[in-house]
Amino acid sequence: MKILILGYKGMLGSELVEVFRDGNDLILWDKDQIDITKREDVMQKIGQLKPDIVINAAAYTAVDKAESEKDLVYKVNGCAVGFLSTICKEIDALFVHFSTDYVFDGENHLGYKEDHLYKPINMYGKSKALGEKMILDIKPRFYLIRTSWLFGKYGKNFVETMIRLAEERKDLKVVNDQFGSPTYAKDLSEKVKDLIESEKPYGIYHITNSESCNWYEFALKIFKLSRLKPNIKPVSSEEFPTPAKRPTYSMLVNSKLPQMRSWEDALKDYLIETGRIDKTYH
Repeated sequence: MKILILGYKGMLGSELVEVFRDGNDLILWDKDQIDITKREDVMQKIGQLKPDIVINAAAYTAVDKAESEKDLVYKVNGCAVGFLSTICKEIDALFVHFSTDYVFDGENHLGYKEDHLYKPINMYGKSKALGEKMILDIKPRFYLIRTSWLFGKYGKNFVETMIRLAEERKDLKVVNDQFGSPTYAKDLSEKVKDLIESEKPYGIYHITNSESCNWYEFALKIFKLSRLKPNIKPVSSEEFPTPAKRPTYSMLVNSKLPQMRSWEDALKDYLIETGRIDKTYH
């Protein structure tokens, strides 16, 4: 298949390239090749290319910065998704797009199923919700995949931040009142490939590693596996005020697909693959 991956240089995009490389004709575009916020660019370039599948891993992901860059975040995460949906429908290409747990308000301690009504509480979440609405209104053949707390070997993430901080200082504070499901970008990419190849019905899917935790529990596991021993103290979000409000409970309930392995197993593999721990670790 001819597959166009947008945002191929990012954490998720890089993993998608690895997973889809064998047996497919991959076209890899990033900001240098296309400006997805320009309708003419999208319609002309993708219309001329005529891929079988468009996978959009391009996104504005700076959650706090988004509060002061509303126009830009809405263009990238909202309007651009509408342009991509339109061209995919026009050329009958499958559109694969990624969204986030942040489209929900985080007040449901049981988590959120695929058909739960979104109610974002920050600009990033609102922009991603707009992108979702564009897809649902335009109705190309699509897989809209929500995921959460992504970590991977090709970009900045919570795991690397915690390890760096533990190596730089003795005392750390980590919030313990935000809950979600950490997700390994490699696992997500492989699941997306399975989703496409198994020709599941088009629609919304939640794909995360199974089980959930708070950021403090996530950090504890990182340090235990990495054999780092900082003094780590659980604190409330009030001790770390941020421009963007975060949802308290953002677990994504997967009711459509087989469950993935636990985030703890995925984390261990990530640390092995990045050379943080030896593969014989017990």
